[in-house]
Amino acid sequence: MFFKKKLPPYPFREYPIMQQPSLTPNAGQLAQMNRRFGMFLHFGINTFNNTEWSDGKLPVESYRPSAIDADGWVKTAYEAGMNYVILITKHHDGFCMWDTHTTTYSVNYAPNKTDVVKAVSEACKKYGVKLGLYYSLWDRHEKCYKNDEQYVQYMEKHLTELMDGRYGEIVELWFDGAWDKPCRAWQLDRLYNLVKTMQPMCQIGVNHTVGKYSERKGMPKKRYEPKNYRDRDPLRMFPSDFRLWDPNMCREDDPKIYTFNGKEYYLPFEQTICSRKEFSWFYSDTYENKPLMDAEEIIKNYRILERSGNVMVINLPPDKNGKLVDGDIKNLMYIAKELGISRKSAEAER
Repeated sequence: MFFKKKLPPYPFREYPIMQQPSLTPNAGQLAQMNRRFGMFLHFGINTFNNTEWSDGKLPVESYRPSAIDADGWVKTAYEAGMNYVILITKHHDGFCMWDTHTTTYSVNYAPNKTDVVKAVSEACKKYGVKLGLYYSLWDRHEKCYKNDEQYVQYMEKHLTELMDGRYGEIVELWFDGAWDKPCRAWQLDRLYNLVKTMQPMCQIGVNHTVGKYSERKGMPKKRYEPKNYRDRDPLRMFPSDFRLWDPNMCREDDPKIYTFNGKEYYLPFEQTICSRKEFSWFYSDTYENKPLMDAEEIIKNYRILERSGNVMVINLPPDKNGKLVDGDIKNLMYIAKELGISRKSAEAER
């Protein structure tokens, strides 16, 4: 009988910077936990094509914001008591939102050539808000994607551009799309070492963090959704400094210790939710017709997360004119006021 050779659980390499086993949070994790509240900014080529996901074939010319109000985005986050923003740099479509010369599928070749990462970075410095970045591992446009080694090298070029200091301090890196290849294909330990070399305090998370390590692509079983986390559950995406599974909420008694290859790691949780119902990440022509998420539910979850040492991020997608939506802002400001964290009301009283 023929048996397939079983691969080792992980292709271990000794990189200078490795995630260290621990039963307590390290300095970077403590800093993240103290940030508590952030804003997600989904903005890109999908915004102008009324779609949440696209296949990498949308024309560059279709990305044409009339303006990019990065100052207004970050100001809103600041006034709502948020301490960081997370900006989409590249979604699954592969379109790059910064000044990169690795591809022609970027803002450099679009009608509006604004380096959005730079614009948001400058606004963050102005308002004292920290900057985090979202980067999709999955890329439906890049030709070298099917060659694992070539594609890892391609990502290394991107991450070097984003993390080498030209955009200042980056406190969080939010990886997504890992379900499209087997876990080992991403060489996450290699990317982790690269990022930490340039941004030592940057907290790196991979969506769908918890679950059994797999040699097949796909999602973890529902058993590993945040509401089902158990103490010492296995890590599917390693290394990871914190746990993700958007847009799910964790248990109130959220466990913090997880395992990989027999070692134990402390990982806080970041809940990522939309301002609107129906998984509304990007703005579209129908976006404002969708109901807002229940503010009272968000307030309740925020308090649970705060008590358990976790954090919350709310997505406010800019529209086709590069502005946040008024209804989203009003709902967010109500939430901030009820939580007692609004900086806008505090400044008005002075």
